[in-house]
Amino acid sequence: MGKHKAASHKTGGSQIIIPLLALLALVVFNLIRDPSFFSIQLLKNNYGNTVLAGNLISILNGASELAILAMGMTLVTSASRGQDISVGAGAAIAGSVFLSILLAGHITWWLIIGAFLGSCVVAMIFGAFNGALVAVFKIQPMIATLILFTIGRSIAYWINGGATPNVADDRVKYLGNFIPGIPIPTPILVVVACAVIFFLVLKFTNLGLYTQAVGSNDRAARLNGISVVRVKLMAFMILGLCVAVAGTMSVGRLGIINHETVLLGVEMDAILAVAIGGNSLGGGKFNMAGSVIGAYVIQGLTVTLYAMKVPSTDVQAYKAVVIIAIVVIGSPVVKRVAGQMWGKLFGKKTMPAA
Repeated sequence: MGKHKAASHKTGGSQIIIPLLALLALVVFNLIRDPSFFSIQLLKNNYGNTVLAGNLISILNGASELAILAMGMTLVTSASRGQDISVGAGAAIAGSVFLSILLAGHITWWLIIGAFLGSCVVAMIFGAFNGALVAVFKIQPMIATLILFTIGRSIAYWINGGATPNVADDRVKYLGNFIPGIPIPTPILVVVACAVIFFLVLKFTNLGLYTQAVGSNDRAARLNGISVVRVKLMAFMILGLCVAVAGTMSVGRLGIINHETVLLGVEMDAILAVAIGGNSLGGGKFNMAGSVIGAYVIQGLTVTLYAMKVPSTDVQAYKAVVIIAIVVIGSPVVKRVAGQMWGKLFGKKTMPAA
């Protein structure tokens, strides 16, 4: 048991090295380019509240939805050996449900809570639908979730009645902006809360162990009494909860839902965050912290490119080049070659690549 734990810690440590190095490289580059890049200021917003501002706050705030989705995507990737490409469409549905419930009555804190819980239930139902296709019908995850990816935004359109409704209540906008008296953007606090919940769940339950067991070898997991179907369904439903949080947060930022543009393209960024985090897209062992760092690396790269006056039409191309480099450097082949070179140079035995 002691050896198993030690090996697990070594694996987790090696997984997180790549995202940490990528984040460090991004920080050093920006400090050299502009020493004041990470400066933080206290400013007055439109409501007269004192809030934190600066590039660092923009990175932490802008990556909030992505970081939350990356946590859920990590579990799905580990358990199903595939990815859910419908999270953006699911967020559009969840945000539409949230807003439609709010507009159905007089807005109070209880109604806001009820609307959020309603969006969570709907998102979990769609997550269970995706999970059933994968776990019960044995459909490859990317193909299974392609269904909701294709029709999800149309469902959001039907929920909205073909409109782009908005809500002007300031209490709703607190979810995506600032709570009066608190200078830190609310989305950052939500990410911290989600991270704490994931940490506690993975630490005090067997969810993480079962998820990794199913992703590594579902047949062996089944022989050891683990319900493979239940674990995969749970992973997709937890991702559904993350989708609901991200969708309602997006509504809170502007107080409006546009089914065509809300979190558009976030699916690929969530998958990349998991990959940059050092996690295998083929399932098995995972490192949740690495995925979260990967989300901030992606957002940090985006903010850096805009700060360098790169045209918005070129940002995706530059991001693709950098992300490809990060993923290739973190690949098992490169790690193995680097380990062999290290062994030759320093005469030490190298650990086989995970």
